[in-house]
Amino acid sequence: MEINGVEIEDTFAEAFGIQVSRVLVTAATKKFAKIAATEATGYATSVIGCPAEAGIDCYVPPEETPDGRPGYMIMICNMSKKNLDHELLERVGMCLLTAATTAAFNALDDADETLKTGQKLKFFGDGFEKELDIDGRKIWSIPIMSGDFLVEAELGIKAGVAGGNFFIMGDSPSSALIAAEAAVDAIGAIEGAITPFPGGVVASGSKVGSNKYKFLGASTNEKMCVTLKNEVEGSEIPADVNGVYEIVIDGVNEEVVKEAMKVGIEAAVKVPGVLKISAGNFGGNLGAFKFNLHDLF
Repeated sequence: MEINGVEIEDTFAEAFGIQVSRVLVTAATKKFAKIAATEATGYATSVIGCPAEAGIDCYVPPEETPDGRPGYMIMICNMSKKNLDHELLERVGMCLLTAATTAAFNALDDADETLKTGQKLKFFGDGFEKELDIDGRKIWSIPIMSGDFLVEAELGIKAGVAGGNFFIMGDSPSSALIAAEAAVDAIGAIEGAITPFPGGVVASGSKVGSNKYKFLGASTNEKMCVTLKNEVEGSEIPADVNGVYEIVIDGVNEEVVKEAMKVGIEAAVKVPGVLKISAGNFGGNLGAFKFNLHDLF
């Protein structure tokens, strides 16, 4: 299959089940809402080494938020409900409560269950906290230097999908990177999906375990390294490819991840110099979700 003259390999992306929370972060200005959302989603590219996978989902205008202020939707994900509970408490408490003028609201109407994040954070108020009702939501108002930090008593979580992906192969590093940026921008329009790596772009693909160092749980995927294409047996880099980037997607459900992959690929193949689109998998042996690239179209 080809799209815009770019080969779409007949392969599939293998993804995994994950627990997802979606939180609306508002502030007095769009700038401070973005700052808070960025802080709360830091150090969260991959659960291989980070305590969570997280990212900014989308901007929410004032007319669509419970407190009538600009906001950003963020997603925080972890394989374990217990670990996600811990991450929500730390990220809301240390990154949002400390950020100027912010408030945090549950943004999962279809949650499987809720965690008492705000109910726990109220104790920071040291007895001066107050319970409010905003738009039918139970909110805790916690006094802080700049005024009050508002947080919804319970934040929802649900079963989602992590690790939807595709590789962009270009004739140069720059063509692959420009295409990756275009893909991330397109995926940004899909609500309920995030690209958790820096700038949404994965520079260092990995494989399970290591060929040489047995103490490693993951190591570089040498078959996808452009500088090793003439050195490694079984290299998956075509001779004319000199730049490769991966886009990884987490989403609230399977359909959202499919749509994000589709629009991301459609954006990438419009960039001159892109030669091929592929995807990463483990032979179908590890992940519960399989997204065949041809089926997306």
